Amino acid sequence: MAGKVAAAPAVALSSGHQMPSVGLGVWRMEKPAIRSLIHSALRIGYRHLDCAADYQNEAEVGDALVEAFQTGLVKREDLFITTKLWNSDHGHVIEACKDSLKKLQVDYLDLYLVHFPVATRHTGVGTTSSALGDDGVLDIDTTISLETTWHAMEELVSMGLVRSIGISNYDIFLTRDCLAYAKIKPAVNQIETHPYFQRDSLVKFCQKHGICVTAHTPLGGSTANTEWFGSVSCLDDPVIKVVVIPDLHYCNTLSSMFNNYIAFWYLAISIRVTTQSANLVATIHRAWLGNTARHQRSWSCGGVSRGTRW
Repeated sequence: MAGKVAAAPAVALSSGHQMPSVGLGVWRMEKPAIRSLIHSALRIGYRHLDCAADYQNEAEVGDALVEAFQTGLVKREDLFITTKLWNSDHGHVIEACKDSLKKLQVDYLDLYLVHFPVATRHTGVGTTSSALGDDGVLDIDTTISLETTWHAMEELVSMGLVRSIGISNYDIFLTRDCLAYAKIKPAVNQIETHPYFQRDSLVKFCQKHGICVTAHTPLGGSTANTEWFGSVSCLDDPVIKVVVIPDLHYCNTLSSMFNNYIAFWYLAISIRVTTQSANLVATIHRAWLGNTARHQRSWSCGGVSRGTRW
């Protein structure tokens, strides 16, 4: 990974807590590599870890955190830890949260998200399976409403187990509904958004109502586009490759040009990101320290938007 950089600037959430603007996503991290990856990330300045029960690696993340605390690499109070409620646990929110806390080996979560806006048949706390019905279709539990799930999430805050709660993969209509029934409004909506799938209306709606938008898959799926779907990756987009970036003299390779382009796009529309790219976190930090406002007026990825997901 790159050399050490200062921790990314934080954003104030509606809950009153501060969230680092760049997080390390642990999805698809192989279990044997998690310890070294997390410790390396902490050394270069990451202070936000984005986890989920469904990633099936919370226990390994927890072991890495315990070692980081014991060796003095970082203190618990310096970290912002996010994890997510899986679909099959919507009727068991408190138990699922406690299971994640146990695996992560921490006393509280900084942010707990409803991973997807759907409740499926319960298969045991923490098992995160997606059970199918006899017809081979996802077995959705129609007895549990999203409102019921959300009120259970609010109870976690009252219990002191979670500091902030939020949603993930909610569209504009479900986000609107959540605002209508929430006693504690969602602090965050973590959604897929990137130059190919910009979701302008949803982003603006969330920001208008004080919901911080966090982008997962901020590089548009990278090589997964090619591997899984045979489509062009954002990293190989010819429009992005030919962009001329003035006044960014540290931009001396195609890779850093791409990171600068994406970083300033996220800055311009005030989206926070979860990523495994050390280069992107460093670029965003440099952008914040530099004359950011001057660039925010001119940066746009509108020309490459395809309305396509990774």
